[in-house]
Amino acid sequence: MAAEDGAVTIYNSSAITDANNKKNPYSIKVGLAQMLRGGTIVEVNTPEQARLSEDAGACSVIISDPPLNRGISRMSDPCLIKDIKRAVSIPVVARSRIGHFVEAQILESIGVDYIDESEYLAMADEEHFINKHNFQTPFICGAQTLGDALRRVREGAAIIRIQGDLTGSGNVAMTVKNVRSVMGQIRLLNNMDDDEVFAFSKTIQAPYDLVAQSKQMGRLPVVLFASGGIVTPADVALMMQLGCDGVFIGSDVFNCSDPYKRVIDIVQAVRNYNDPHVLVEVSSGLSDLMAGLGFGEDRIEQFGSGHGGV
Repeated sequence: MAAEDGAVTIYNSSAITDANNKKNPYSIKVGLAQMLRGGTIVEVNTPEQARLSEDAGACSVIISDPPLNRGISRMSDPCLIKDIKRAVSIPVVARSRIGHFVEAQILESIGVDYIDESEYLAMADEEHFINKHNFQTPFICGAQTLGDALRRVREGAAIIRIQGDLTGSGNVAMTVKNVRSVMGQIRLLNNMDDDEVFAFSKTIQAPYDLVAQSKQMGRLPVVLFASGGIVTPADVALMMQLGCDGVFIGSDVFNCSDPYKRVIDIVQAVRNYNDPHVLVEVSSGLSDLMAGLGFGEDRIEQFGSGHGGV
């Protein structure tokens, strides 16, 4: 075990726990996050979209402002959050800006189930992330590398969101690249001795005890979701087969001709990601459903365009 900033990390078979944080025990927050494993989190703008997502089998909804809003992206209106919380019985996630602990305090007082310290919003603090151990609500944090992920875990994140494309282009390549990078580095850990693990932790600028625990567990010590460019049931199954515990789906899903069927198909792809027969069924008729999604050629990176597949 190792101590840092007053939090003691104890190795066990499932996840890290900090023994001396009795007010907001991290183990409870990690346990709450486990409830979302194998699920789909759908981005919604209205209570109606939230109800549709719940009826279609989503494990949670994440709130974002309607796309008509422009300018600096901030925390959603508390009135919208309250309306959506009243509309559904599944967990509700709301976003705060990176480093904006007051927005997080507001979201916790509203009673959201999870807080996403999100790079989708404008950054409030360019130097510091929120100290998530100060909150009772579990946090979700984005990451693109193993070092990013473990630093966010040290700060108190209970769920890591491997982040890909942020533009809404429908391009899953960046997400695949980042998921493969994280999973590949964890596999490399399995062949390292203690001295090599220590050196590796310095290389990726991550806490040694969390790197050692990732080696011990063969995975991140917290729930791992993927986000960015995930549009089709095949994209969803790809993320799951690469080792993710679940996926985030953008609100563009509601722009198609039958959003209810689209969400159901994605939920089924998460639950049956290794069953090709189910994947055939949920992928059938996809071109008609996606006609309204607006992924035109100007929004999708073309293969071989010189961007290295990103």
